[in-house]
Amino acid sequence: MSLAMPDFASTLRDAVVARGLSLERIRDHLARRGVSISLATLSYWQTGRSRPERRASLAAVTHLEEVLDLEAGALSALLAPASRGSRLQSSISAFWPMPAVIEDVVGGVDTRWDSRLTRISQHDRVTVGPERGERSFVSRQVLRAEEDGPDRWVVILHLDEHDRALPVIRPLHNCRIGRVVTRPSDGLLVAELLFRAPLRRGQTVITEHELVNQAPYPLATNYSRKFRRPVHEYVLEVTFDAVPRTCRRVVQDADGARQSFGVQLDEGGSVLGVALKFGPGCYGFEWTW
Repeated sequence: MSLAMPDFASTLRDAVVARGLSLERIRDHLARRGVSISLATLSYWQTGRSRPERRASLAAVTHLEEVLDLEAGALSALLAPASRGSRLQSSISAFWPMPAVIEDVVGGVDTRWDSRLTRISQHDRVTVGPERGERSFVSRQVLRAEEDGPDRWVVILHLDEHDRALPVIRPLHNCRIGRVVTRPSDGLLVAELLFRAPLRRGQTVITEHELVNQAPYPLATNYSRKFRRPVHEYVLEVTFDAVPRTCRRVVQDADGARQSFGVQLDEGGSVLGVALKFGPGCYGFEWTW
């Protein structure tokens, strides 16, 4: 099946049309922000003849997103180096180990709407049992459609230990399971969560799903969420029935810079992290026993 994969040029063209501004007006808006871009350059960007590559051009893209009323990172996230001819799949795999394998597995599902869904909120709750094992992961996401048509959300899971059985995915709210692609030898599961109906532009949807492991549970040592595109709010909660010796919050930005901070569990044996206007990047916790 051939998928219509959005790229920088098509996303920029759509945004220009939606905003209703001529290239001259866009150039003037950028000039007032101290950004000098020629009409020819803007035209080349939206037709795909060229892409922003120099540092100054990449900085200009951030201002362009604001002029076009786009979410932060809506254009810049599409400028990751292309791989195998698919910029979307390259950017999806950018924060994962074995990018080529991720791209191959993700190719088995429909990702065409990924860049047309704005991440309003994401809440993950991870349960670690008394045997220090990963019991379950419950995820709730609030998404907004930026054009008519989005009808699914794609879930990607990677297990560090490839000799363990993959978890079972269960829809909990406002969704059902579509195609599921697994590669146990690489610890990978990719699944489509289908909405009740295609979304209209500006419409929001709340979905919840759960990933459940079976006994014997894999040893839990970390959990992280990878964001290809920005999210307004991300909440990560890990509950422990057995208290880890140490716990750290780990954040990685789009350039690969990694920061780690020691954290304390609360009285209920949980650790909570909240990130606002986060991404692209990775956010999570890691712990030792």
